[in-house]
Amino acid sequence: MSEILADPGNYGYTFGGREAVAQVKPGAPIKLRTLDCFGGKVRTVDDLPSQVCEFPYLNPVTGPLHVEGAQPGDTLAVHIVSLTPASPFGISSTFPHFGALTSTGYTRTLQAPLEERVWLYDLDLAAGTVRYQARNSDYTVDLPLAPMLGTVGVAPAANEVRQTIVPDVHGGNLDTPLLGPGATLYLGVNVPGALLALGDGHARQGDGEVCGVAVEVAMDVTIVVDVIPGVPTGTPRLETDTQLVSLGAARPLEDAFRISQEDLVRHVAGLTGLDLLDAYQLVSQTTSARAGNVVDPQYVMSAAIDKRYLPGAVAYGGVHDRLRAG
Repeated sequence: MSEILADPGNYGYTFGGREAVAQVKPGAPIKLRTLDCFGGKVRTVDDLPSQVCEFPYLNPVTGPLHVEGAQPGDTLAVHIVSLTPASPFGISSTFPHFGALTSTGYTRTLQAPLEERVWLYDLDLAAGTVRYQARNSDYTVDLPLAPMLGTVGVAPAANEVRQTIVPDVHGGNLDTPLLGPGATLYLGVNVPGALLALGDGHARQGDGEVCGVAVEVAMDVTIVVDVIPGVPTGTPRLETDTQLVSLGAARPLEDAFRISQEDLVRHVAGLTGLDLLDAYQLVSQTTSARAGNVVDPQYVMSAAIDKRYLPGAVAYGGVHDRLRAG
């Protein structure tokens, strides 16, 4: 088992442009610690991110990790074995000029920016709850703990360097609640070793990450990876025990929707032997579509089909089931 220590040298803020901090083997469990999106600098409701954090040093990822045998044109399978919050509380906030329901640098209005405000969520791992506490009243409610990773990606192609907050074909800040324990993410490999990095743990997040910030928390993570040689993956895909999922990142949101749906149609056609229009018809009547985030430089949509509608179809040679079985 590889273990990536919680060392400042093991964290970065880009995909691409950094040397690997460790080399890992396919099939061997990897344990690592990820920081919350604020890098641990927001500890109380008085720690306003704009005052204690420094842009662009937000959304740190652990890595990159050089995966033995991964080469351009391959697909990297990243299976999430376990996610355990490494703090007794999670953090969320509103930002001026950031989020889905405020004026931003992309969507400009003359209205005043939202107030910057921080919320702390008490986490009870034994009870499996995340406690919401309103800031301006005594209202509280316990929400289900649903840990996920917001950001998982590999180095982009053509020596490109992307901020970790940006989702795209290399992965990145996908922010889909589907990326939790038991899920397998498929990413196209662009450079030797893939250079995998991950972070942005969430104790839970609603679809769309509407205010721009989930319940952010440092996370103890165990993953296992595998390399699928000679099989390209053009946009991130995800597999759970019950679903096959395609992810699209773009602006406007409708283009992210189209990317995810088009990729799912082609994936289903390839797995079943259906012609493209027959696959299109099947996906049209069965797909579920969820927003990953609608706040970042690119938005994310997922398109999912239940495996029960694809009898006998096996994606990527059954790598999800193999990694799931350990």
